Amino acid sequence: MEIRRALPQDIWELLHCLKMRSKYAVLLVFVISLVIIEKENNFISRVSDKLKQSPQALAEANSTEVSPASAENGSLASLQELDAAFSQLRSHLYNITLQLAGDGDPRPRRHVLLMATTRTGSSFVGEFFNQQGSIFYLFEPLWHVEKTVTFLPGGASAVGSALVYRDVLKQLLLCDLYILENFISPAPEGHLTPFLFRRGSSHSLCEEPVCTPSTKKVFEKYYCKNRRCGPLNITLAAEACRRKQHVALKTVRIRQLEFLQPLVEDPRLDLRIIQLVRDPRAVLASRMVAFSGKYETWKKWASEGEAPLREEEVQRLRGNCESIRVSAELGLRRPGWLRGRYMLVRYEDVARAPLQKAREMYRFAGLPLTPQVEEWIGKNTQAPRDSNGVYSTCKNSSEQFDKWRFSMPFKLAQVVQDACAPAMQLFGYKLASSPAALANRSFSLLEEAQPAWVT
Repeated sequence: MEIRRALPQDIWELLHCLKMRSKYAVLLVFVISLVIIEKENNFISRVSDKLKQSPQALAEANSTEVSPASAENGSLASLQELDAAFSQLRSHLYNITLQLAGDGDPRPRRHVLLMATTRTGSSFVGEFFNQQGSIFYLFEPLWHVEKTVTFLPGGASAVGSALVYRDVLKQLLLCDLYILENFISPAPEGHLTPFLFRRGSSHSLCEEPVCTPSTKKVFEKYYCKNRRCGPLNITLAAEACRRKQHVALKTVRIRQLEFLQPLVEDPRLDLRIIQLVRDPRAVLASRMVAFSGKYETWKKWASEGEAPLREEEVQRLRGNCESIRVSAELGLRRPGWLRGRYMLVRYEDVARAPLQKAREMYRFAGLPLTPQVEEWIGKNTQAPRDSNGVYSTCKNSSEQFDKWRFSMPFKLAQVVQDACAPAMQLFGYKLASSPAALANRSFSLLEEAQPAWVT
């Protein structure tokens, strides 16, 4: 009190003014941050055309910066204008909150990304989310990006593709399905397309009102399985996405977990990442069947031993295993931005106890496991032995997950073990020391899953 009396009144008024200005300065920084986020929403639409030309265009587009100088020196110059802008911002944020929450539903909107590689059982595990009626599920929408965007060979190609995949993925999780129109070929007309990859694998795209009456003489390359629908109306699909309570997406085209940090930190998303892995020996055995033409060298070497296995083939296998391992190690280190948002799942554990693992994944994602999901799991994991096609999601799962070991030549298993030993050790896959050990069903090639894998 003595100090206050000693100070002149004008000094106290100055201090009070400075305090008020600092408060508005914080609001100013917040407004500018929102402006940057809003401008980022338009980033993909500006960059998609450049992507089809060259990866250099991608680099130029990603270097875009937003300067806050105009905001500081322009319409927000006075405190009165700042008050008005803040009122508008509060109203805008309220509308966005209602939109993302599903027409005012107070429950939080979750976004789930199932991240895997080919032939790891991701289509089967993805059905756990596809069967939940309140989830808008998309099956491999990034397939269109991979088929459209061309990158030059070299290390920059992986980085460039990861950036494109990430930014398209962000828009899809926000229900901006129009972003796919830049990559679907032939291009949609009037937001209509019969060429969305594997449309029938997403229930949300085959139910009303997205399922419109079928059109005669319109060839549909990808169609709904259980009902006849007309060409996909992307506008209706986007509206259905916004109406659903949650969004889930399955992709085998994103491997670098570190590139997903901007999505995890985006305040508009509540993203949970599930990384699905599988024994690399089983993955190779499955790929040799599903993608027979690409693995002719492997098959000839394994069966005949005539042509030597090319070093580049082995290096590609090793690179695939390493990219998966590096991402998993990052997730298991629990960096601050990823804490509570990453889960590692082995396909073998899902196959042995599908309902238990489904419950764990739903609990991790903060979603309720509905009876319809439990019913689907019960019906589709006890299928007859002769019903398991290459792309089937109907499995006798307890008998299928290690079927590969009884048909894979031991020398082929050795190549995989040598190339992928670090990843196999991290994921708890045991090495087979002999042909007898590989084919001995009583010898388990799987260690117990670690509790630390579930956040």
